[in-house]
Amino acid sequence: MDELRPFHLAFPVHDLAAARTFYRDVLGCGEGRSSDHWIDFDLGGHQIVAHLDPDARPQATSNAVDGHQVPVPHFGVVLRMADWEALAARVEAAGIEFGIAPHVRFKGQPGEQATMFFRDPSGNALEFKAFAHDSMLFAS
Repeated sequence: MDELRPFHLAFPVHDLAAARTFYRDVLGCGEGRSSDHWIDFDLGGHQIVAHLDPDARPQATSNAVDGHQVPVPHFGVVLRMADWEALAARVEAAGIEFGIAPHVRFKGQPGEQATMFFRDPSGNALEFKAFAHDSMLFAS
């Protein structure tokens, strides 16, 4: 594969101020351009954009994965293990409820990974994961 390029994701939020606090202060995302209707954030080198939709509501769909109900849709980043552990501690310290608490999924199998799920203030589901070895990202 050629050089990995950043992705761009736009998603709805019902409150831009709450989104700014969550993504900037809790997740540690750098803030880019913004207006009264959207904010650019740097999520691990990727551009995510919170767009104001006062009627935004979370999805209630989930799929079973390794004994947990995983929310659909969701997004996030694959972190280094130390960064994943630090983020888990920051999220917990901020009093954010985990939808799926930090744990190791697929233990002892190809693709073993540390994972956690939680929601932003608008109900968007996020997953952050880490692998002992990045080569396991697409292991089958």
